[in-house]
Amino acid sequence: MEPLVILLAFVAGLGFRALGYPPLLGYLLAGFVAHALGLGQGQAVGTIADLGITLLLFTIGLKLNLRELIAPQVWGTATLQMIAVVPLTWLALTGAGLLIPSLALPSPEAGLTLAFALSFSSTVFTTKTFEERGEAVAIHAAIAIGILIIQDLFAVTYLVAASGKFPSVYALALVALPLLRPLLGRLLVSVGHGELLVLFGFVVALGGAGLFEAVNLKGDLGALVIGMLLNSHDKSTELYKNLIQFKDIFLIGFFLQIGFNGLPGGEMLLVAFMLGALIVLRPVVYLCLLIWLRQRARTSLLAALSLATYSEFGLIVAQLATKEGIIDSAWVTTIALALAISFFVATPLNNRARDIYARFSGKLQGWERGPRSTEESVNTLSDADIVIVGAGRVGTGAYRYLDERYPGNVVCIEENKDKVAGLMAEGINCVHGDGNDRDFWQLASLPARKLILVSLTNHRENMGVVKLLQNERFKGQLAVVSRYADEEQEIREAGCITFNLYAEAGHGFAEHVLTQIQPAN
Repeated sequence: MEPLVILLAFVAGLGFRALGYPPLLGYLLAGFVAHALGLGQGQAVGTIADLGITLLLFTIGLKLNLRELIAPQVWGTATLQMIAVVPLTWLALTGAGLLIPSLALPSPEAGLTLAFALSFSSTVFTTKTFEERGEAVAIHAAIAIGILIIQDLFAVTYLVAASGKFPSVYALALVALPLLRPLLGRLLVSVGHGELLVLFGFVVALGGAGLFEAVNLKGDLGALVIGMLLNSHDKSTELYKNLIQFKDIFLIGFFLQIGFNGLPGGEMLLVAFMLGALIVLRPVVYLCLLIWLRQRARTSLLAALSLATYSEFGLIVAQLATKEGIIDSAWVTTIALALAISFFVATPLNNRARDIYARFSGKLQGWERGPRSTEESVNTLSDADIVIVGAGRVGTGAYRYLDERYPGNVVCIEENKDKVAGLMAEGINCVHGDGNDRDFWQLASLPARKLILVSLTNHRENMGVVKLLQNERFKGQLAVVSRYADEEQEIREAGCITFNLYAEAGHGFAEHVLTQIQPAN
């Protein structure tokens, strides 16, 4: 890649971060600017983008629970959304062609193809949104990502049928892939914790993609499947954490690539902005469908807002349709710009998602249809005075320490339901809940709690819990973990006790050693 493109992406990303927006919007802008200035090569950017998407699908597989894909709120929402959106989009495109003859599409097939391409939401945007907010295992994140995977399967089916490249007979052998799980597990243990672990991740992700492509299936699905084979392994979380930064770096190429499609000209530019503005209707459809399928209003809203974008798969579908002569090539750049605009529209909506729910929760809850599923029930806390938000290594360590001193008076909150079941089997008092769930805390009898410790994986998520508890007039002590000096300062300014996991690790180590030393005789 042209070094100036990298510099441009860095400067633009830094600028958007300073404005309070995700850097990815800067990368989008940098791609359009680089293309306009003739910097870099679209093919090189495309190669990096493809690698980023492959790693993205692999890391999703490492976290994906197959049961979530077969849930009615996942496949039902994905299917019904497409049934509703495709005809409506086709009507809008046809109407635009009647009003502006130069925009008229050559055939109904062209209109349906474009409507189909615009019906998906972006896997990249949604996943990064949840990761930045520390919500990768929350219920609404699982539902949204499940919907995206079902949409990806629809897209793959279309691409296979339209291209005429049907899976080879050898694709049937892929059903035997689960037999590789023991071998992959042993390899994962043998590579240790260093650079070989990262290299193992690249090898299996790209290997899975290559295997699927060899039998005329989409390679990204192969990476997803291989990730799913490893997601129950003890080292899957460590592998995920080691790959996450590499995946984010390569995904910069994806955002740059959108801009390298260039800008449409004339009336198509206006169409792109109109399509970008219409994306605000997308979350309304998802919200109504999810509530109709008996999901909580909060879950439905957060999942719906995360899906308020067009998809990268839309570009792929449009490119194939152009190659087959179904639509004009100008539609590729038009969809690319509409995709970029949808990211700019969806970002502030998702940044304020919790505030939006707080404002409209009363009305939205009135739309709920019961009874809810077990996973959607809002649990209440026990009579414990001490509450620990987040049952990771730090949270469970704090629980054991405090439970020894205040037995029966400590409870953990964890948003991963399977993890809650495992912790309860170990004798840890743990309830299923989301620390950033306003409804949860309103049922938690906050005046009865004396101390709440917040130990989530993401500083932004930790501060979200603090803000929520303070808004709910919590009068007890708040303690929050930190990792860096700027985080520690922000927590102290919020009036909370903080423990810097990195700076004070030595103190905790020495304290533990002293408790283990037997007194001299």
